[in-house]
Amino acid sequence: MARPTLLVAEPEPEQAVSTRKLVLETGKFNVITAHSGREFLELLRRFPKVDCAIVHSMLPDASCAEMFAAAKKANPKMATILLSARVQSKCKGADHVVSSHQPEALLEVTRELFGDPRNVR
Repeated sequence: MARPTLLVAEPEPEQAVSTRKLVLETGKFNVITAHSGREFLELLRRFPKVDCAIVHSMLPDASCAEMFAAAKKANPKMATILLSARVQSKCKGADHVVSSHQPEALLEVTRELFGDPRNVR
């Protein structure tokens, strides 16, 4: 099994270190990070076979529904996760909703979806 690759779109500034990225990479997932909706769509064009699209609800320049639709068009089997401060949030195209304040919950969901990459040899 190859380690899953996750495309994460979040509003953190490019120079900031994302807690989510660190947690996912420590969990041995491959992580590609976009800091805007436009960058997410460009990275999706370049890497259409990523395993999962993770989108923060607070991205200022694109809707989560638009980004999930593009992800599913690129790869209909791609898992989609919405990060939101309110777990009750909804977004068309999101398979899962995870609190943006609980990076360990995001790691748990990705392990449920793909298994534990720490066991890859």
